[in-house]
Amino acid sequence: MNLIFRCLLFTLLLCLPGLPALAENAPAAVQLTILHTNDMHSRILPEDDRGNSIGLPEIGAAVKAIRQQSPGTLLVDAGDTLHGMPEINISQGKNMVPLLNAIGYDCMVPGNHDYNYGAEQLQTLAKGLHFPVLSANTIDRHTNQLLFPASTILVRQGLRIAFFGITTPEAAYKTSPNNIKNIQFLDAAAAARRMVKQLRPQADLIIGIMHVGLDKSSVITSDAIARAVPGIDVIIDGHSHTELPHGLYVGNTLIAQTGCYDHHLGRVDIQLQGKRITSKTARLYSPAELQAIAPTPDAGIAQMIVRLKKENQSKFSQVIAYSNQTLSGDRQLIRCQETALGNLTADAMRAAAQADIGLVNSGSIRADLKAGKVTRRDMMAIFPFGNTLKKIAVNGRQLQAVLEHSVQEFPKPSVAFLQVSGLAFVFDPSLPVGQRVTSITVGDAPMEPDKLYTVSVCDFLTAGGDGYSMLKEAKVLGEYGTCEEAMVSWLNQRHAISYQPSGRIQAIASTGKLPKAA
Repeated sequence: MNLIFRCLLFTLLLCLPGLPALAENAPAAVQLTILHTNDMHSRILPEDDRGNSIGLPEIGAAVKAIRQQSPGTLLVDAGDTLHGMPEINISQGKNMVPLLNAIGYDCMVPGNHDYNYGAEQLQTLAKGLHFPVLSANTIDRHTNQLLFPASTILVRQGLRIAFFGITTPEAAYKTSPNNIKNIQFLDAAAAARRMVKQLRPQADLIIGIMHVGLDKSSVITSDAIARAVPGIDVIIDGHSHTELPHGLYVGNTLIAQTGCYDHHLGRVDIQLQGKRITSKTARLYSPAELQAIAPTPDAGIAQMIVRLKKENQSKFSQVIAYSNQTLSGDRQLIRCQETALGNLTADAMRAAAQADIGLVNSGSIRADLKAGKVTRRDMMAIFPFGNTLKKIAVNGRQLQAVLEHSVQEFPKPSVAFLQVSGLAFVFDPSLPVGQRVTSITVGDAPMEPDKLYTVSVCDFLTAGGDGYSMLKEAKVLGEYGTCEEAMVSWLNQRHAISYQPSGRIQAIASTGKLPKAA
């Protein structure tokens, strides 16, 4: 029987001479790696964002090491990159351009804050980059022409990979209207649909780089686009500062986002058999993990930062405003009581956003405002974090919760203690935490629990910083420049200032008498 079986097998093999050739021609397994960043807001050093950033020399070294391990690795950015910290803002974003070039990005999409220097300056910066800036839904309203290329096709590992960019339509009001007065942001989902239809015949993979985000209060979200537009293989996302440790699947689309401020570097791995996708995975690298990959920061990028800091020294000595008062930023005072500098800062923030109320966490104010000429360096010392302003909507009950949180540690100095503008409140420190605020006046009227108020705060607080988790879901009505820019504008508008504590915050037993708002 065994002899008969062998004969049959031999005969079968003779009849199928093509089998070895078929095995040899089987599609090869391929891996494509996409590294990504978003919402860096020009954080360039590990000490940025209170020591939580990775730093560009560290990112550059890690990217180089990963590219050596995984040939064909791509690097992309999902926007809000060119504005944020004083070292970059002082050059209107120009100082960021050579750093991004040195790291070796392949493409990016502009975010709303990349327009903070104006659309013309953004176009100028884009021309200096060694990679394309993409946006398929941003046009010049006079010519109806795209402001940037809609897409690009890159070839890696024998694959044609199409990238297209989408900028949130919220950019129309999440930067100053003066910055984008000649710009129109088209429907994001419709633009994405056009891109997929156009690119699918030309490409093996379609990647959307989107500064759109996952914030449910936004006019459009990246997950909504993924549901509405089949055919996008991966969305590299930004705008909402959302950390997605393992990505988010919506249908067949994988959405990846790193959070913000260089806290992580994102990685997406796409496995293919030939040109058929077999798996897609996402992960986030922490600073410690990147240091393990590349223990030594990129020396070239580090030296570039040293040079730009040296070049900036003379610029930071420039006089940008004048104060006829010395106002103390002493943390032992400003973190537990109303102060003149706190009132000035809150007024400046409220004016910049044209809001009903201005709220400033005292931990964001780090130095005195000295009388006389005010230099850029002086303003950097007061506001070292590069925080940007947002205008949000809250009702009276939410406002009460915010103010209760502000005074919960009193009399202990607290970074969360708020300086205020447009309102006044009384609290009784002898009452239990959460029940201390006894009266609130907004403008000249008692606070109404169901009434909506517009409030100017920094983005650190809307992200839940200093324990203000109740602000994370607040509806954002507008986004503006940095705290230092608002302060400079206010000082220059006022020319002469005369500030002192004026009863905006009173730590007394409740008397039923409402203080007058400043």
